[in-house]
Amino acid sequence: MSLSVVMPVYNEARTVARAVREVLAVEYPAPMELIVVDDGSDDGTSLELALISDRRVRVHRHPTNLGKGAAVRTGFTLATGTHVLPFDADLEYSPEDVPRMLAPIQAGRCDVVYGTRLFGVNTVYQSYRYAMGNRITTLAANVLFDSYIRDLHTCLKLLPRDLVLELPLRETGFGLDTEITASLLRLGVRPFEVPVSYHSRTHAEGKKLSWRDGVECLQILGRVRFARRRGRRAGVPAARPVRVGEAPGAGARVGDAAPGRG
Repeated sequence: MSLSVVMPVYNEARTVARAVREVLAVEYPAPMELIVVDDGSDDGTSLELALISDRRVRVHRHPTNLGKGAAVRTGFTLATGTHVLPFDADLEYSPEDVPRMLAPIQAGRCDVVYGTRLFGVNTVYQSYRYAMGNRITTLAANVLFDSYIRDLHTCLKLLPRDLVLELPLRETGFGLDTEITASLLRLGVRPFEVPVSYHSRTHAEGKKLSWRDGVECLQILGRVRFARRRGRRAGVPAARPVRVGEAPGAGARVGDAAPGRG
């Protein structure tokens, strides 16, 4: 087993250097690499990334902002590890939780592990509305797919790289988070959940989610659940790649996004 941590970054000059240092400081029970995808930042993020010198770090840049989902999907295609793990640069999650997520896979108990935030346990939520929104959309996912997961929107989703590249993902924004889980649940995959810590930030500190993302989440859950079953795995053939400069939402994988840049 080997791990590719994928860090999407957009205008995180204030936190990205610390986030990278914290990820690299952890002792992992498997070889790891960190792929940072700068999604067209214009606030000095690129300058912060240019100062990083570590053989485990690879930086890729989108010349224009394509969306968080597009950045994550680019990272997935650049990964060389057997497993991939998205990890935000906003310091809300602790990389010290990651080794415990690797353990059940190394023990042969499962293939997919979610780092689950337990409401009121090792967590700080700045907003009751955000916490309840997560619970409502998670409940909707469980009802639609006859599953019982605790945290639909956790960033920490540890996935086999080969599996995630076969999923028919098309979201390029925050909706990718929902689309990944919905696609897995539709396949019958039930993530093994490991508790993780969480300290949310406020909008003033840079949080970018809004109530519209919750509405979009419900729409994505319905789309994936009721899509016609075609193709090898999740029912909808994978779309053509999105290339840098193409409008986000054109629907496709981002595997060919400006190779060689960044």
